[in-house]
Amino acid sequence: MSDEPVRIGVIGGSGLYNMPQLTDVEERQIETPFGPPSDSIIIGTLGGVRVAFVPRHGRGHIYMPGEVPYRANIYALKTLGVERVIAVSACGSLREDYEPGHIVIPDQLYDNTKDERGRTFFGDGLVAHIGVADPFCPDLSHHAAESVRQAGGTVHEGGCFVTIEGPRFSTKGESNVYRSWGMSIIGMTTSPEAYLAREAEMCYTVIAHVTDYDVWHEAEGPVSVEMVIRTLNENLELAQRSLLNLVSTLAEAERTCTCGEALATAIITDRRKIPPETIERLKPIVGKYLS
Repeated sequence: MSDEPVRIGVIGGSGLYNMPQLTDVEERQIETPFGPPSDSIIIGTLGGVRVAFVPRHGRGHIYMPGEVPYRANIYALKTLGVERVIAVSACGSLREDYEPGHIVIPDQLYDNTKDERGRTFFGDGLVAHIGVADPFCPDLSHHAAESVRQAGGTVHEGGCFVTIEGPRFSTKGESNVYRSWGMSIIGMTTSPEAYLAREAEMCYTVIAHVTDYDVWHEAEGPVSVEMVIRTLNENLELAQRSLLNLVSTLAEAERTCTCGEALATAIITDRRKIPPETIERLKPIVGKYLS
């Protein structure tokens, strides 16, 4: 087991962390102040690059979207040294031109979840107001889109991703409301994942695989689990090729964005008032500012 930092993290399903190109695989169980991650972190070599994989829903898909330990997942990746997080998700399309089988790299996010998902690392005497006007790293998103093109996929750059609570799918009324709001795609897990990654000063993008037209499209059947799984399986090789391309590119690409300094002006609490135990608990995230 190497102690070398792992700079790239991937959050997704079994088709990624079981891909045949992944070698020298090890598993690490990481405890965090926010409980255990969804599963052991799987670390392997992909295209000559060490990559950490988080099974978002746990192996065997045991966590509902509202049950995923988002804070623990991001915190665990941060402790490994991860600087860039690539999320791979299924989504429904709310636009005619974003067809099933296509890939979307959104540039905006709308959180329409309702239950407590652990939306921030802060609290317990430490307040920070993070900026998320642009919730996805534009640099990482650009590289992600190019990787899908190189793999032969149809990719759309831009669009607003609305996150709903789940686990149920939308009603037609809800789906049409989201369309009237100008939403482009719909899913259940990108919030609060993206916000937590920004708090942890990690670049974050989502490669969203369109599996269906949600329930609004009159000429298509309403979304179902069978439909989602079928389309994901059909896109599996594309997802694997895209990820291999992206990891190889990122190994040579410098971080030119501002994600790595997201907390520089976000912490508002008087340093003298912050409990030492809170600083210690969040040391991987705030240590460079509050050491």
